[in-house]
Amino acid sequence: MEKPGRENGTLLLALIAGLSINGSFAALFSSVVPFSIFPLIALVLAVYCLHQRYLNRVMPDGMPKLAAACFVLGLLIYSAIVRAEYPQIGSNFLPSILCVVLVLWIGIKLKARKTLGGQSQP
Repeated sequence: MEKPGRENGTLLLALIAGLSINGSFAALFSSVVPFSIFPLIALVLAVYCLHQRYLNRVMPDGMPKLAAACFVLGLLIYSAIVRAEYPQIGSNFLPSILCVVLVLWIGIKLKARKTLGGQSQP
């Protein structure tokens, strides 16, 4: 059985990929957000690490759904932060509410996975 730390690493990499893809898009195409090379570097490294995990490890059941949710959470978090920093872009109310809902859903799913994993061990 896979260690939970490895699963959390995949979820963290998916979150970083979501943050960095939105950061890269904002840095390249938004006139309000100043350009930075660091989101591009983070995006390349996170996608490379996720690809290596995909090639070398089997993903347990339910993990792709959680990884996709963490990716979307990263997108929404960056959007909410940028909108709070630059209010002329628009309100950050909807991204913030969606972030809270997604964090709660991910927490419930992770807790269910933990209790399910604990019951299967002797």
